Amino acid sequence: MTITRTRWFVMGLVLLGAFVALGMFVAVHPTNLDSAIADALRGEYDRPLGKVVAWLTDLFGPIMPYAFALGLIVQGVRKRDPLYAKLLGVLAMAGYTATIAKPMFDRARPREYPDLSYPSGHVGSVASTGFVAVLLCVAVAPRLVKRIAALFAVATVLSAVFRIILGVHWFTDTVGAVVGVLGVGLLAAAAVRLLPGAGVTSQE
Repeated sequence: MTITRTRWFVMGLVLLGAFVALGMFVAVHPTNLDSAIADALRGEYDRPLGKVVAWLTDLFGPIMPYAFALGLIVQGVRKRDPLYAKLLGVLAMAGYTATIAKPMFDRARPREYPDLSYPSGHVGSVASTGFVAVLLCVAVAPRLVKRIAALFAVATVLSAVFRIILGVHWFTDTVGAVVGVLGVGLLAAAAVRLLPGAGVTSQE
């Protein structure tokens, strides 16, 4: 294992630890910042802005990784390049972080709403898609890395804002989703050598 690859693993473990620590901390009660934001936006989901956001949040959520996964499968079959199977594996692991982790923390939503709160699945979906999109660019189109990273950073923030406006997530749910995705994503990507310095390869 190279020094660079070891650093990616360490970074992944640190982020994963931060994700778990944050989840344990906020599971007991919301932070002051959580409460302040939730109080300021209370009832907004039932107003005109909330109605618009309720439609937009579907676009910035679970639909995104499924659509991206389909694209990876098509490209993998067409190019017969194992790179796409590796990317698909990383997307699955990072994308399902929220689903697997929620029962661990058992955090209630800011308002009456089905399912648990920490971390945000919608934000995690966008963040995981962006993470894998950047990995794809690293392998086949390095010149696009910064643009794609910026694009998905904005999309992730929008997803978080939408969920908070709708009152279905605390602020820290959205932060935790990003931290968890990055932690799991870095560990998975380093394991299959998809990170700079860890042996990124492609047949293209």
